[in-house]
Amino acid sequence: MPLPPFRGAPGARPRARVPRLVPRLLAVLAVVLGTALAGPAPEARAAVTLTRVTGFGSNPGALTMYVYRPATLPARPPVVVALHGCTQNAQVYADNSGLPQLADQDGFLLVLAETGTANNPNKCFNWFQGADNRRGQGEALSVRQMVSHAVSAYGADPGRVHVTGLSAGGAMTAVLLATYPDVFSAGAVVAGLPYDCTRDNSPYTCMNPGVDLGPAEWARRVRDAYPSYTGPWPRTAIWYGDQDTTVVPRDAGELRDQWTALHGLSQTPTRTTVIGPDATRQDQYLAADGTVAVEVDRVPGIGHGTPVDPGSGGEQCGSTGAPYFPDSICSSRWIARFFGLDTTAPGDPAPGDPGPGDGTAACWTASNYAQVQAGRATASGGSTYANGSHQNMGLYNTFVTHTLKESPAGYFTLADSGCP
Repeated sequence: MPLPPFRGAPGARPRARVPRLVPRLLAVLAVVLGTALAGPAPEARAAVTLTRVTGFGSNPGALTMYVYRPATLPARPPVVVALHGCTQNAQVYADNSGLPQLADQDGFLLVLAETGTANNPNKCFNWFQGADNRRGQGEALSVRQMVSHAVSAYGADPGRVHVTGLSAGGAMTAVLLATYPDVFSAGAVVAGLPYDCTRDNSPYTCMNPGVDLGPAEWARRVRDAYPSYTGPWPRTAIWYGDQDTTVVPRDAGELRDQWTALHGLSQTPTRTTVIGPDATRQDQYLAADGTVAVEVDRVPGIGHGTPVDPGSGGEQCGSTGAPYFPDSICSSRWIARFFGLDTTAPGDPAPGDPGPGDGTAACWTASNYAQVQAGRATASGGSTYANGSHQNMGLYNTFVTHTLKESPAGYFTLADSGCP
């Protein structure tokens, strides 16, 4: 027997009619995903200053938008959208993930979406509800409206929009990549789940023990989210702790299967390396043009959370001042690098990109799509423009290829006729 229409806090949005099981399901999810872990007391430190933004759209998902804008921001900056985990909020994620520090260093606009108890008893994004995980409605549409506002109000680059999130925020990251592949060029799912697992499974079954589907079926579920879309598909990084019992490591394999299949790639990595101070294993799946289309980062010895590495070193970031931020590797630094936003080593290629990187005159041959993903060019109005020189490179796709010369660092010119 269906429940009466949703009645939440004053001003809360109405929900579709849902089965009787859902209130109990939400409570179970709140416990499973949101039970606070025993950890150190918060550190005595100044909180990151966030700006709350109102009026960014119709906001059907009843989310709150915050922005962290670095003091120095380039024209047409890239955007990173960040989604917190259960029991958290935007401020906690900003204070501990290390993303604001990287926004300062790398020059991107950080947008933080926040949900609350009016939507979910334990402040989890509703990645498992059809009212919120479909294109054009609910929480997914609210985040998409935040991106549109960031582009119009802050002059951000619509061709360089990325998203990352933890746990329920990680699962919602997968939702956004699936439902808005035309908006997000890349995403990083941290301790999240494959898109649309709950089509025929309960959320807690999807989380643990996980659901085993073939790559083709997982890919079909993403295609069903936006049937008229023909690509290119967002690049996807997958991060997980190998001791996670909340969202089990099996889900990382299913996510890998989903996104490698979408890119038409084998589920066998092109190459495997060890990164960071804790011997994190990084598997990369390269497209034909050398771009890293999918990446899986397995962090040893940690459970559920966003890995951080507090300190002042170049590869360090974040804080352990709240639960779900285990001391390990600065995952946000590596995620920014995957997005092509890392400016700490000018002239060096992003992981998986072709071309030399000696810091002087470097040449880079790749598709226009790959050049944009690596931060060497910008997409606008369906065309591609070299960063620095603003030379027109033609259509933004995977079929047009050019060679760019970088000299000085950050200034790119067309060099198809040859590059020393």
